[in-house]
Formats: sequence, structure tokens, C-alpha cells
Amino acid sequence: MRHANPVSNRSALRRHSLPISLLTMLHLASLAVLGLAGSESRADVDLPSKFSNQSSVRNTRHNLTQRQAAGGPSGVNMDPYRNDYAEVCVYCHTPHGANTNVGAPLWNRNIPSTTYTVYSSNSLTQSISQPGAASLVCLSCHDGQQAVDAIMNMPGSGRYSSAPNTGFLNTWSNPSGLGPFAHAGLKDGECLACHASNAGIVGTGAADFTLAAIGTDLRDDHPVGVTFPTTNGDGTDWKTPGGSFVVGGRTTKYYDENSNGRMDKGEIRLYDSGSGPSVECGSCHDPHGVATSGSLFNATFLRKPNAASAVCLTCHSK
Repeated sequence: MRHANPVSNRSALRRHSLPISLLTMLHLASLAVLGLAGSESRADVDLPSKFSNQSSVRNTRHNLTQRQAAGGPSGVNMDPYRNDYAEVCVYCHTPHGANTNVGAPLWNRNIPSTTYTVYSSNSLTQSISQPGAASLVCLSCHDGQQAVDAIMNMPGSGRYSSAPNTGFLNTWSNPSGLGPFAHAGLKDGECLACHASNAGIVGTGAADFTLAAIGTDLRDDHPVGVTFPTTNGDGTDWKTPGGSFVVGGRTTKYYDENSNGRMDKGEIRLYDSGSGPSVECGSCHDPHGVATSGSLFNATFLRKPNAASAVCLTCHSK
């Protein structure tokens, strides 16, 4: 979003709650001031982050304090739409007061009570349940049902809510000194009001995040919550995962490609949410990033590069 502030005096809007639907009008107003409203609208592109996509999650787009490499928003442009907690891990994790209702390490977000529309196919032989914990933690942002800054435990003491809401989120003071008047989620009319290929002039200079907005209809995505066939290996359509370990009576299986007897970040795995080893979002994606054979992380947080369908062919025999 390469434009001036949506309002001339942002401080006057501190702690105000404006409808999220006003975002587009505010952007258009700012663009008109710049003389851009009459220019040709251009679609967003996959603009590079300012970070290197290597070494640490802080250098990836899962660092929600990030800005893009050039021509993108400054803090004062973005802070009104979400809290900048000035910390990387806090958007997902907390050392204290974690959510115990989901099996994820020190989880700092609520899991919406959502019934997802799951994948179905006439050729599908395995049962599919609602997404398990290793998918729900991803969907807590990527389904767009709650704001990306909707955490339960903010940095510092006395900043906890078991059910984050706008009033609670407004108590945070952004490092810029500007308070947010909207807490945007990854969906149409909110984050995608600018970060989408059809955003037009209001999205000029904003990276396209449409691919990351999964929603609650999972029929056009790889099945999650699908149990792995118990009959696998030679003569079947499925390769046998060579590694496994049991925690709390549940068995996680993984493809031990380097035969070290350890489930490494770069290895595809099957999480057991109670019905046996299953495919979940975390089976193929690592939210912290996994390095390629060089120094860069794999694209879209994949556990391994998908050149020649390597991710698919880890499990599938075709």
C-alpha cells in the first residue's frame, strides 16, 4: 500500500472502532490526495518481503511485524489495521497463559469453533474428519475468522484475555504511538481489501496474500484430517513411512529420509489426532521455515522443495 496515511490526523482516531468496511474508502481518499485515484488500477503482485527468507522465522512472512522490500507500507500505514507487538513469536506462542485446549506448544491464539467443509472425492478411500491440531493452529489465522493480531496473552504482565476481542486488542499501544482502529483478518474486506489481485488502486504496492487466505471451505485444498492407509508399501499407492514414535498413546509417523531415527524439520510426517496417523497442514509445511540445500527457506514453508513433485511423491506411489 504505497500511499499517504488514510486520514490526515491519525492520532484523532486512536482507540476509535471504525467498521472494517470503511478501509477501502479510507484508502481511496488517501490516494485521491496523492493524485492517484484517476490513474490506471493495477493488480497486486507477489512483492518480496524486506526479509531474506533464511536463517530464522524472523526473516519470513510469518514475522507479522514485517514490511516488504521496497515501496511497501511503513509502520504508520499498517498499525491502524493490526497491533504491532514488536515481537515475532508472540503472534503464535506465549511463555505463560497458553491455550490448553489445543495440542500445540504454548499456543497463544483461540481456535474458532468452526465446522469446516472438508475435501470429498469419489476416488477417496480414506475417512476424513475435521482438521486436527496440526491444522487448526494454522487455520486460526489462515481461515480468516479472527484477526491476525488476536492473541490471548500480550507482551508484559496483566494483558491476558481468554477470548480476545476488539476492546481487549485496543488496549495495546503500537510502538509508533498510533492505536489501531481495525483488527483485520485474512479474508475479503479486511486484509484482502488491499492484499488481493482484485484490490485495484487501493492495493497498489501491497503484496498479494490471496493464496494464504484458505477460508473455511477446504474442498479445493489438499485433504487434512485424512487418515493414512494402514495398508501401504509395495503393491499399493502409498509409500511406508519408516519412522514413528508414540506420545500419549498416539503414534506419529514420518519419512525418515536420512535414516537418523529422528523426525527432522525437513521430513514429511503424519500426525495422530486420535484416529491414527493423518495428513494435516503441518505434515508438509513448517511455519518456521526449512532451509533448502542452499541457504534460502523452501517456498510457501514447505518441508522440502517440490521440484518434480518431490513433496507429493514422498507419500504417493505413482
